[in-house]
Amino acid sequence: MIDVEVRGDIEYAIRQLKKKLQIDGIKRELKRREYYEKPSVRKRRKSAEALRKLRKFNRMKNNNY
Repeated sequence: MIDVEVRGDIEYAIRQLKKKLQIDGIKRELKRREYYEKPSVRKRRKSAEALRKLRKFNRMKNNNY
C-alpha cells in the first residue's frame, strides 16, 4: 500500500503518487500483465532485458563511472 500525504495542493500529491508508483514498478507491472504473455515470449523478453542490463553495466564500467 502506498501512502501519500495531501498538504493542501492535490497536484503535488498526484505527482508524489506517480513518482512512488514508478519507483515501485507498479505501473510497468500492470501494463505487462494487461494481456497474456506466452512462456516463450516471456523467456525472450527476459533474456533481452538481461542482455540490455549487461551491456549497460559494461558501458558504465568502461567509462569509469
